[in-house]
Amino acid sequence: MIDIKTKIHDRFSVEFKVGFVTEDRCDNEFAINTWIFLPDSLDINPSTYGKEDFYRDVKSNVRFITPVFDLHDIASGEAVPVAHLRASLQRLAAEPSHEAEADCEYHIKMYGAIVKSALREAVNCIVACDDLQMLDALCVSFVTDVRRTLCAYREAGAAVEDVLPESVRHYCAFGDEYMSYCVSGGGFRILERLERVRRQDVVRAARTAVTRLVREESDYKQRSGYPVVSSDDPARNRWLVYRQSILKKYISSDLYIRLVKKEDGRTVRQLYASIAAGLAMVFATIVAFAFQKRFGNFSGPLFVALVISYMLKDRIKELMRYFFAYRLRHRYFDHKAVIHMKEQPIGWLKEGMDFISEAKTPVEVMELRGRTPLAEVENRLSDEKIILFRKLVHIDGAELARYDTYRLAGINDILRIHIGRFMQKMDDPQVTLKRLRDDGTTETVHTDKIYYINIIMQFGYGDKVLYRRFRLEVTREGIQEIREMN
Repeated sequence: MIDIKTKIHDRFSVEFKVGFVTEDRCDNEFAINTWIFLPDSLDINPSTYGKEDFYRDVKSNVRFITPVFDLHDIASGEAVPVAHLRASLQRLAAEPSHEAEADCEYHIKMYGAIVKSALREAVNCIVACDDLQMLDALCVSFVTDVRRTLCAYREAGAAVEDVLPESVRHYCAFGDEYMSYCVSGGGFRILERLERVRRQDVVRAARTAVTRLVREESDYKQRSGYPVVSSDDPARNRWLVYRQSILKKYISSDLYIRLVKKEDGRTVRQLYASIAAGLAMVFATIVAFAFQKRFGNFSGPLFVALVISYMLKDRIKELMRYFFAYRLRHRYFDHKAVIHMKEQPIGWLKEGMDFISEAKTPVEVMELRGRTPLAEVENRLSDEKIILFRKLVHIDGAELARYDTYRLAGINDILRIHIGRFMQKMDDPQVTLKRLRDDGTTETVHTDKIYYINIIMQFGYGDKVLYRRFRLEVTREGIQEIREMN
């Protein structure tokens, strides 16, 4: 199954989150091809926007999908995350070692990530509920489950706290603080939903329960020395935002796939470069031998021939290198990286970027692009530039199973595109229009100067292929809207 979510990350970047859910433990390959259609007026082309610029503007992360557990199941106290955490802490307390400490940190992170995901799903369910009676019941159940979930985590650490290494006590505190922030954030979302209910008497119990939970967590954070939001201390609030950001990255770090990227096909490229140099040398040698045989060893014509052959040899070598590079471009990627889990290789990832012509763009993609007659006229006047970004991910199912304690369901590919460079040559963000009022006087109307950037993505997994088209509406001030086009 393939799941796609997109959002505007900030004014200058858009994020695509693609989930590939595996169905078995065999080898899995996931392919994503992204075509970015840019108006010619933006002046983005191979001479002004190279591969290095593109990879600076694109942030691509691959992470495992967080294992799915229902919040109520986690709260039962016997769920897999709780059992793994307790067992790991007890093993470390009984036989301290570097391996046991690393395993304990891993389960602390996984517990926090799983709880965060379960909280989000539970809150989303509450926010989307329209039945007031059900809404009230869901809120009360949510509060009960959250308390049990946090209690299970805190009791697991407290039971062996005295014998834990100081570093692990810090890890436990980080997980505790992170989950407390997640609970508070979810509680505020629920309260905002409850405030929109007209019949407050029906949800009074729910509001009371959720409000009490948020206050309890605020008091707990203060007692534990964790920073809380202050209405009159901007410095503390800035520190809080920074700390939350670091904790979020720390807790989810074991789900993100660590990549050390290298040039793909380096050996083959060097081999073809050597062949190009050899062919050029063959040409120069043949010319030298031919003129030497006819005019002798020390003659003016031989001297001229050697100079010309040397000049042509360099040009032939460069032309052959360009020829081989062009042929290899479609067979090899720009980068290749080995995917690791717990320091063990479990697969690889490749990615590549190129400008391509409309003639080399698949027919299915051009049909999805769906230019209007006006857009076709514009494209005849100035060609739309097309960037193709390719990504291929291979996961070894057998290797993944060896190191996957929680049976990970698949991977998320998170692609974030920063469009700051695309905006450098845009016109002013607003233009003026004129119209006549009914009384004959003129009126000036200000409106946005919009540019459209079309993005078509092809997702492949096994025998499944899916296309999606998105359109960015952009001004010089940033992204105004992202819209999926049917």
